[in-house]
Amino acid sequence: MRETLRDGKAPLHDRALLLHGHKRNAVLTLEEVRRYGSDSFSDPDYVRLYGMSPPQWYERGIRLLGRTAVECTRDPLADRIGRDIAGVAASLPAATRFLVIDPFAGSCNTLYWILRHVPWSRGIAFEFDPRVYELTRRNIEGLDRAIELMNGDYRLLLDERHPSAGDAMIIFVAPPWGAALDEVEGLDLRRTEPPVTEIVAHIERMYPDRKVLFAVQVYEKVDAPSLAELDAKLDWSMLKVYDLNAEGRNHGILLGTKGWTP
Repeated sequence: MRETLRDGKAPLHDRALLLHGHKRNAVLTLEEVRRYGSDSFSDPDYVRLYGMSPPQWYERGIRLLGRTAVECTRDPLADRIGRDIAGVAASLPAATRFLVIDPFAGSCNTLYWILRHVPWSRGIAFEFDPRVYELTRRNIEGLDRAIELMNGDYRLLLDERHPSAGDAMIIFVAPPWGAALDEVEGLDLRRTEPPVTEIVAHIERMYPDRKVLFAVQVYEKVDAPSLAELDAKLDWSMLKVYDLNAEGRNHGILLGTKGWTP
């Protein structure tokens, strides 16, 4: 892939370079992290994680691959998602405990913020990529929220972790979008890798008698037929888009329940 040059010299640190170029599996320096923020969003501190700016988390030994810097859910969005999940979860009895599962961990930043906002919660995350897993395992060791991170396919490993009797479940669904996002048609939830509808169906088969809250990360525009197909699998749902980017390209969350209605 040909790299776009910035100022005729250094390559432009954008989504193409970090996600599809030679920086995809490279551990980024602090300068590269901040250059990505500046080049792509006019903000060198764009990649905020775990409640810290890039200089703060880098000083603590936290490191990211190029692909993770692009794919991670940064603090402003993860915080809002966590708050909205907590708002829906609060409609269950006050003593309810929650098992929060992230099948596609990445940086674990969204899971971290969900745990910060949902009382009586514990988190389990799964990461298939061994390099991402190893970096994230080290990154989350010193955080103020305990997360059990496992390396492998959640469909195989989830059988080893059973929620305690009476626990409700929160599932954060954010698989790689791959070719599922079209700027005109929107995000097709049937074309993510794997499809969101398949993930929801798999969780329902595993836990047919549990109260489950699904939180599906979406784009500001969602393909209508794929959204309708997902809605049909849920007892209740609510779509919310967060206006955090003045230039558009905003993300949102689809909250949906199975086994109960808020």
